[in-house]
Amino acid sequence: MNTVNKIKHYRLKHAWSQEQLAEMTALSVRTIQRVENGEKPSLETLSALAAVFKVSVYDLSIASVSDNVDETVTHKVREAEQRVEQESRFYTSLMSYVVVCSILAFINYAFTPKVVWAIFPIISWGAVMLFVGLRIFILKDAITRWKQKRIQQMLRK
Repeated sequence: MNTVNKIKHYRLKHAWSQEQLAEMTALSVRTIQRVENGEKPSLETLSALAAVFKVSVYDLSIASVSDNVDETVTHKVREAEQRVEQESRFYTSLMSYVVVCSILAFINYAFTPKVVWAIFPIISWGAVMLFVGLRIFILKDAITRWKQKRIQQMLRK
């Protein structure tokens, strides 16, 4: 249960309206509405609400921390899924490359052995596959590190 749901849960558990809660906490009704609509409450607001509900500020705010951890884990899972999807697409493309280029080489050798035309699509497609493979397997981490470093530099300014 996140902070928003906890505050609303405690308020409804005591059968208080937002106006009554605002009066007891010396907060504005608008502040109560903002907190219940998902805006992050300040420490003073949490402290006032915790005092009225007779719970600790930690009990009200711990959900926020666990929500952030859940979001971080979810983000990492999504990144891993995207990485696996990229690798899967690369391997599928690589298999297509091998099959199609083998067929082209066979056709070239079987029908026009004196003119080696199959080398052009093989080299072109191979170069593209090489760059994609480098980007996915080697440069991906370097690019990610560079982006993070650059973001940190921009935030320090």
